[in-house]
Amino acid sequence: MPPAGIAAHAMAAYDTAGRLLPAASGIRLPAYGALLCPYNVFLIGISKMIERFLTQTKFTSVEDFKQNLHFKVPDNFNFAYDVMDAWAMEAPDKLALLWTDDEDNCIRFTFKDIKEQSDRAASYFSSLGIGRGDVVMLILKRRYEFWLSMIALHKLGAVAVPATHMLTTHDIVYRNTSAGVKAIICVGDDYVLEQVAASRKDSPTLKTLVSIGPNVPEGFHDWHKEWNGVPPFERPGLVNDNDDIMLLYFTSGTSGEPKMVAHDFTYPLGHLTTGVFWHNLSEDSIHLTVADTGWGKAAWGKLYGQWFAGAVVFVFEHQKFTAEKIMRKIEQYRITSFCAPPTVYRFMIHEDFSKYDLSSLRYCCTAGEALNPAVYDRFFELTGIRLMEGFGQTETTMTLGTMPWMTPKPGSMGMPNPQYDIDLVRPDGTSCEDGEKGEIVIRTGKGKPLGLFKGYYRDEEKTRQVWHDGLYHTGDVAWRDEDGYYWFEGRIDDVIKSSGYRIGPFEVESALMTHPAVVECAITGVPDDIRGMVVKATVVLGKDWKDKAGDDLVKELQNHVKRETAPYKYPRIIEFVDELPKTISGKIRRVEIRDKDSRKKD
Repeated sequence: MPPAGIAAHAMAAYDTAGRLLPAASGIRLPAYGALLCPYNVFLIGISKMIERFLTQTKFTSVEDFKQNLHFKVPDNFNFAYDVMDAWAMEAPDKLALLWTDDEDNCIRFTFKDIKEQSDRAASYFSSLGIGRGDVVMLILKRRYEFWLSMIALHKLGAVAVPATHMLTTHDIVYRNTSAGVKAIICVGDDYVLEQVAASRKDSPTLKTLVSIGPNVPEGFHDWHKEWNGVPPFERPGLVNDNDDIMLLYFTSGTSGEPKMVAHDFTYPLGHLTTGVFWHNLSEDSIHLTVADTGWGKAAWGKLYGQWFAGAVVFVFEHQKFTAEKIMRKIEQYRITSFCAPPTVYRFMIHEDFSKYDLSSLRYCCTAGEALNPAVYDRFFELTGIRLMEGFGQTETTMTLGTMPWMTPKPGSMGMPNPQYDIDLVRPDGTSCEDGEKGEIVIRTGKGKPLGLFKGYYRDEEKTRQVWHDGLYHTGDVAWRDEDGYYWFEGRIDDVIKSSGYRIGPFEVESALMTHPAVVECAITGVPDDIRGMVVKATVVLGKDWKDKAGDDLVKELQNHVKRETAPYKYPRIIEFVDELPKTISGKIRRVEIRDKDSRKKD
């Protein structure tokens, strides 16, 4: 069914250049504001838009980028007004958002549509008492209302808190009380509605609940019923200062309770490099990033940087991930640019590529966790496309990456994004030499770079633990080669000390991933009376190997690792599982494996 509140009907679909998209059963477009014909000539190009915010817009080398990336930061910058409304004024009929779902519903929003609908949403939110500085949680999955809500909240100067639909009542209460949430806007799914409603009694700051449908129980406002009668939106006199909080993310938490990552209104500018340069997007790009909107990766790949570039943000609302579904959408809608965590690529390379036409793909990126070289190599064999890896955190934008003018090295995160002053340091704070493992840090002695968070909201102590003496400590370990490329080793807590050796999980995982039996794996340390720790591999096998799980395969995998990397790193323990524990954002929770093993030992 089409999303609530949208009347859709069958109609031809066009790409960003006005070309007719391949016929697909069930493709439908909204009756309001729909683009039903090829586009007008665009009045604004990508270079014109980013010229407003960069002193130089094209780069040809690492050195050129390092020396000449300089931002022009306006006073009181607001992405909704300064970028989105600017696009709507100068290229109103250009496609901005293409939304689809499992049932082949298709809804298209031009930049004009985004402005009109976000204005209406802002007026609606204002009528509910939401204004500057108010904290609003969004539990909207991949529904198009997420994008309207984000832009609308920016227009009001409110604070958005994106959250996943998998949260329990306890999780929601924790977030409500920690952040002082005033309103929750959520999908009308029974599970989400039940958890949100149950959180209310223990959330003293929570005043307003809104459902976007289809279900709207008692106690919830009905978005699509109520927003039709709101007055025209009037921009408030002073919406925001640059250092006002715009966005709060609760970290996915590989260990401990989630922290509140606070970003100010300049944060979107920090993602200009993400979309325009790392994703290599332009006004004729159709970009798909695989990410839930409750995860920071959605801001990386489905919102700010992509719309700086003037690209089409492609959204696929699906109930359950499969590689086959994603690949069919790439084929059906002629996606040109794709970004996903390595896990997605791991599943894709096990598909039969002869069944799909992926010829529209021009550029592919990956982030979220380290990319195993074996996955890079296989994807390149199948597509001829080199995966461009990037690295960052919820607390940052892209800090390290492989840019279009660079030759990627499989398994490397690339080089520092020059908007950050990146270094590798030893435990005593001194800089590492090439080839030496150290913690990735960001030097902030000259000021906070664009994209770096303000701190952990309402928690100065935790902020000081990671950000002190002019350094922000990422907690991630890497080494740098003689060409300046960085190579991920793991979290500081994940590094295994065995018989005097320091072993990074990623190097062992990468060795295991070159064996055809292995789909996914996680390396952890297990306490050992003799060696201190021994290496353990928790392995997900491919479907053709599951019936071979046993001692013989354990020995085969151990010998394989000994051949692929230094023998002392091989896993002395191997456990076969159906799936790995992961965070909401898809990162492997090695801490959960360690805790489980500790309980077994006890």
